[in-house]
Amino acid sequence: MTVQQSSAVERDSAWTTIRRTLVQRPTYLIFAAVTAFFIIFAPNFATLSTAGAILRVTALVSIMAVGMTFVIICGEIDLSVGSASSWSGMVIALLLQANVPTAVAPLLVIAMGALIGLVNGLLVTKLRIPSFLVTLGMLSILSGLALTITNTEPVPIVDDAFSDLLWNASYIGLPAPIWWTIVIVLIGYYLLQMTVFGRRVYAVGGNLVAARFSGIKTDRIKITAFMFSGMTAALAGLLLAARSTAGNPSLGSGLELDVIAAVIIGGTSLFGGVGDIPGSVIGAIFIGILGFGLLVLGLSTSIQEVIKGGIIILAVALNRR
Repeated sequence: MTVQQSSAVERDSAWTTIRRTLVQRPTYLIFAAVTAFFIIFAPNFATLSTAGAILRVTALVSIMAVGMTFVIICGEIDLSVGSASSWSGMVIALLLQANVPTAVAPLLVIAMGALIGLVNGLLVTKLRIPSFLVTLGMLSILSGLALTITNTEPVPIVDDAFSDLLWNASYIGLPAPIWWTIVIVLIGYYLLQMTVFGRRVYAVGGNLVAARFSGIKTDRIKITAFMFSGMTAALAGLLLAARSTAGNPSLGSGLELDVIAAVIIGGTSLFGGVGDIPGSVIGAIFIGILGFGLLVLGLSTSIQEVIKGGIIILAVALNRR
């Protein structure tokens, strides 16, 4: 085979891969179209500073989307991640006020996030309560506790080392939130694509009965997925607290909707068994670009929500097709 023939084969193979990806993930076309629109019509949108700002803003959703991907691939849902992030931010503020070492307090909060996920998973698998109801109840419990303990007031964080570590610092030219996102995405990708646990997650979501008869401990897989989701929500809560230098009991309210939308836009099926981490991250970035672009265009908040919701519905509908 000549060099020209080899190059032609490689080009055909690349084009075939692109076409297959676009057929399987039609939302990527919407992503590209929306991005192109903002580059053309939004002032100063196509700049490195804008890209960095979008990635920092979407770090929270991207991190929680990684954990949510595991849960949804298992055929479940976790509505408690937004309130869990608020609760985590409040708890870290209280721990730092109590002079718990900066190196220890975040680890305690991550462990607490795992515990929240464990409770969700046990209620879903052992009591057979639908995850929608369990996590909706957990959302209400955590929100109520956070508001009650703080008397609805933010808890200030005066530990500069904590804020620098998680939000303010930059490493090799990249802000800390982007590094945290990269670390969680790599961990999630490895667990889902390169381990036995990941293959069992797909099996449980694809056919629960078949997975159970093949010897997979399906309850354990689901519980672990919920725990991972709780841990990523707790980390997002730490980032929220570092960004605002306070533990706010309602700061993460509503984030669960953006997280679920990001995962579904990224190609994960609400019925389980299908999905991946890169798609979820792309979905989170898409939501960030959409929100940031509409803001730059100067549209009112109400109009932004209408347009954002319509595009998300269209993207999800295309994925269902």
